[in-house]
Amino acid sequence: MASSTTIVLFHSAYGLRPAVHAAAERLRAAGHEVHVPDLYEGRTADTVEDGMAVKDEIGREELLRRAVTAVAPLSDRGLVYAGFSLGGSIAQNLALGDEKARGLLLLHGTSDLADDAAVDELPVQLHVADPDPFEPHDWLNAWYLRMGRAGADVEVHRYPGAGHLFTDPDLADYDEEAAETTWRVALAFLEEIGG
Repeated sequence: MASSTTIVLFHSAYGLRPAVHAAAERLRAAGHEVHVPDLYEGRTADTVEDGMAVKDEIGREELLRRAVTAVAPLSDRGLVYAGFSLGGSIAQNLALGDEKARGLLLLHGTSDLADDAAVDELPVQLHVADPDPFEPHDWLNAWYLRMGRAGADVEVHRYPGAGHLFTDPDLADYDEEAAETTWRVALAFLEEIGG
């Protein structure tokens, strides 16, 4: 088996729900060490609208502060940052600011990046619905080009007809075939990083 990687997995706007723990267990079963920070401090949402309300109430800066605080004790290890939707956005921000980052796994979400963002061939893998109302084609194309200019080694996997959070079996967005493909491809990506 490849050497273990340490992964920090951030939840979506719904909060730290069972699907996030299940994903972490899947990654642990493949030999990885996985941490799942609770950026909502125990709160979860049943709808995307409720989740966005919690996110807005806490505020983006505070969410990033909580995320940085959660990863600080681990960052010397060379982390793989990962996240679902909103969590992907947070993971991207942290990975681009961590010169020891080993990889970035984005599930259903990206973030804008600074004009001066620069990484040293950071492996990045994005899994996204096609189309996705939160990640439109024009945005993703521009994001892909900007990540490449920043020095990232980017792969994008699109899933036609899937819902936004298609890896979460508790949501209407769930697409079993797309989810299983995502995990198969993501686990191979993580094994390559850890190898």
